[in-house]
Amino acid sequence: MQLGLFELPWWGYALVTLGLTHMTIASVTIFLHRYHAHRTLELHPIANHCFRFWLWLTTGMVAKEWVAIHRKHHAKCDIFEDPHSPQIYGIGTILFKGAKLYRIEARNTATLEKYGHGTSDDWFERSLYSKHTVLGIGIMLAIDLVFFGSIGLIMWGVQMVWIPFFAAGVINGVGHYWGYRNFASNDTSTNLVPWGILIGGEELHNNHHAYVASAKLSSKWWEFDIGWVYICALEIMGLATVHKVAPKVRFNLTRLAAAI
Repeated sequence: MQLGLFELPWWGYALVTLGLTHMTIASVTIFLHRYHAHRTLELHPIANHCFRFWLWLTTGMVAKEWVAIHRKHHAKCDIFEDPHSPQIYGIGTILFKGAKLYRIEARNTATLEKYGHGTSDDWFERSLYSKHTVLGIGIMLAIDLVFFGSIGLIMWGVQMVWIPFFAAGVINGVGHYWGYRNFASNDTSTNLVPWGILIGGEELHNNHHAYVASAKLSSKWWEFDIGWVYICALEIMGLATVHKVAPKVRFNLTRLAAAI
């Protein structure tokens, strides 16, 4: 018995769940990653708070912890100090226990102090989002149950494992283990697939490691970064301002012919 406000066919519940998880993925790649960790763009306060609120409901992640761990990953990439490198811990550990490694590193005060600077530090962050992380995901559970009844519990469970598996597992693990490379960066980062849709564009991980200050993760003409599409839409609406994108690679054929 569903007993929810909305009764849908099985594929309807699947589509709604996919839409909710995609909103979370978009919030992670735009707010936590491109805005907070690398400052590749600026967000209007309205967009900023919407992203923060949604991530509080769906992940319970603390922005300072996420940003600090990610910045440390770039600073210590694929060496012993890297918080989540498959080259150090093994692909299986990162893929299935990446969230555990994240929680361990989040307790490292030295990491937070050194790499967590510049993150949100207002009343909402100090008194609500960082202090009551369980409350947010509890509210999300209640919302799913009210809207969709008993199946809402399954939908909520999928929401809770989506980021730990795809972000902490797939991107941090497979994104340094398998795929293709456009750039010879000083690490093992790879692009998983050329179409960054399911994980918001983060599939183009080698491109990101080559140009960390770029708000756009696609590089080749045949690559697609859906996160960049959302950023462009936000910019059109006056809710975002892009600081920098990676330069296009151009070859001087005249000089190349002369050298030959």
